[in-house]
Amino acid sequence: MSIKKVTEHIKKEMASVIIGQEDVIEQIIIAFLCEGHVILEGAPGLAKTLMAKTFAAIIGKNFRRIQFTPDLMPQDIIGTMVFNLQESRFHFNRGPVFTNILLADEINRTSPKTQAALLEVMQERQVSVEGEAIILDTPFMVLATQNPIEYEGTYPLPEAQLDRFLMKITLDYPDRDTELAVLQKFRDGFDSNKLEGITFSRLTDTAVKTARNEFQKIRVDDIVLNYILSIIATTRNDSSILVGASTRAAIHILNAARYCAGIEERNYVIADDVKRILLPVLRHRIILQADAEIEGNKNDDVLTRIIEAEEVPR
Repeated sequence: MSIKKVTEHIKKEMASVIIGQEDVIEQIIIAFLCEGHVILEGAPGLAKTLMAKTFAAIIGKNFRRIQFTPDLMPQDIIGTMVFNLQESRFHFNRGPVFTNILLADEINRTSPKTQAALLEVMQERQVSVEGEAIILDTPFMVLATQNPIEYEGTYPLPEAQLDRFLMKITLDYPDRDTELAVLQKFRDGFDSNKLEGITFSRLTDTAVKTARNEFQKIRVDDIVLNYILSIIATTRNDSSILVGASTRAAIHILNAARYCAGIEERNYVIADDVKRILLPVLRHRIILQADAEIEGNKNDDVLTRIIEAEEVPR
């Protein structure tokens, strides 16, 4: 299946459970095809968990959820060595990270030590135990949730870990018509806790592989590369920004833009493909100056100003 058909297939199946949030779903699909991880930030009750479970079911992969808490330890997520009395030896009891789609719920509520344990998992796709590297199953994707309102009792993710997330996707409250449709769906018998009763048309591994192979054929001219680099450079030199975007951010923009082109059935990337994914790829990678925050600026505000001021290549 082409990139466009894979995207349409997942969107269609997701629509049987999730009402609205089309842009959010598309961005999750792009991140999955890019083999990247995602932060979902939004108020409680906006179907973040339901979205992750449904997505895993549609692509036919295993799903696990970890509720991050201040007392969660690294071994609680990666696993522990357990002594087997019958065999008189230790064996590794795998933790919940050994799955395909991992929902890291309220990831900023756990300690830096546990966050660091997840860092190797995300970047290397492996767990180190007793000097041995144990490779995770493929595909592997982390969907981490954050509550943008509550900060008491939280541990902000370090920049090194934030940079490992391909996108940070923000979820807002639905409009009245969408919320009415949600209420009608639940009134008519829908139960979000019984997804196993819903039959999805599952996406095959072959379809995903074909879409990823198509990605390699999408051309990116130097003029587009320079456009990406100009925006990255501006984030490093803007007076409102303390820490700008990394080279990894530029690579993530490049890869995501190619999938945006594929969704539009083009074999080449244009500036609009880049602009389409700039905010979700960059919003968690910059740190504003203190005076910019005092003036009420948000990361999206500063990035939007930079994007609008940047000359678009023709």
